[in-house]
Amino acid sequence: MKISVVIPTYQRPQLLLRCVEALAHQTFPQDEYEIIVVSDGPDEATKAALHKVIPGIAIVIRYYYLPKKKGPAAARNYGWRMARSNRLIAFTDDDCIPDPKWLLAFWNAFLRSPGNKSAFTGKTVVPIPAVPTDYERNIAQLEKAEFITANCACTRAALEKVDGFDEQFTMAWREDSDLQFKFLEHRVPIISVKNAVVTHPVRKAPWGVSIKDEKKGVFNALLFKKFPELYKKRIQPAPPWRYYMTLVFIFSFLIAVLTGTSWLMLVSFAGWAAFTGWFIARRLAHTSHSINHILEMTVTSAVIPVLSIYYRIYGSLKFKSPLLP
Repeated sequence: MKISVVIPTYQRPQLLLRCVEALAHQTFPQDEYEIIVVSDGPDEATKAALHKVIPGIAIVIRYYYLPKKKGPAAARNYGWRMARSNRLIAFTDDDCIPDPKWLLAFWNAFLRSPGNKSAFTGKTVVPIPAVPTDYERNIAQLEKAEFITANCACTRAALEKVDGFDEQFTMAWREDSDLQFKFLEHRVPIISVKNAVVTHPVRKAPWGVSIKDEKKGVFNALLFKKFPELYKKRIQPAPPWRYYMTLVFIFSFLIAVLTGTSWLMLVSFAGWAAFTGWFIARRLAHTSHSINHILEMTVTSAVIPVLSIYYRIYGSLKFKSPLLP
């Protein structure tokens, strides 16, 4: 077995089957790679869906599940450790569609790579409308990411050298950057393979999804604790001063209300409105101007700075990390 493909999933059988279908039509010889699906917790719907598709596919597909939800990092660790390939482990996500030459591109890069400890990062394509929503535009940033688990491959030796993924990252956030930073610290070369292409369609998101996504910021603190210099260099070089100033104006407004200080109330409200208005305008620039989207950006922009700072502080306390920059 030359390549093992690991896919973490949980209760998204239709997306997973689309990914598996794409993997079943690779140009790579079908008897030289396997697909390992690991569910982040018991998932009968996914198990049943795979059993239906497996008889029609010649490739080896193995399904496992974690006894309880632990996050995609834990699922990927289980997958690559169960892999039959002693050479190359490829990773993608259940909502992605690998190009037919995806595995062949990684394999050829592996054959050209120096030594047996290497990692490879492919090209991710995110199709979005000409006038996207703020959410669609944010997802499209994956196209610029240096290293993401939606489209990467690693030699088994490289994964063993850094002990795989850190399972403290229990959500799909920053666990790929953590693996990248461990490779960088251990001098494992990360090789760009532009012709290893994966398409990442943008799924429909619920209204106000950006508020829910702020919770992921907790894991920024963990990444910063482990790699402070790399975090500042590659993730966020400076604090979000506009968020902090927005919070200052909110607190000063509350103090003004409690003390009955009219001038402070007016100044605080004006300051908050200015920073919030700037945030709304930035998010609406080059995105949809539908009434629904404008309303969503207005409401969420008023909430995000507060939640962002809250989760930064909460993450620092949870992981005993210095406060994020």
